Amino acid sequence: MAALTIRNLPDDVRDRLRVRAAQHGRSIEAEARAMLTEACAEPAKMSLAEVQQWVDRLYANKKPKRVVEDLIAERRREARRDERESRRK
Repeated sequence: MAALTIRNLPDDVRDRLRVRAAQHGRSIEAEARAMLTEACAEPAKMSLAEVQQWVDRLYANKKPKRVVEDLIAERRREARRDERESRRK
């Protein structure tokens, strides 16, 4: 496992982290680890049918035409952009 040192963390952030850790019954280190793990988790992949159901619920069946197709097209553009950016690194 890796170790991580965070420098120049503002005192108020540390204090809020301490409160949050206490609320969850964890140490500050365990709370930070849980937060980072959650923040970096892979997003759940949704099928086209699941996306359609989500959009239907979101718009209460009064959605604009082609919204699902537009969302999928936008996600594909984002994926291509992310792929290009990762190649540059």
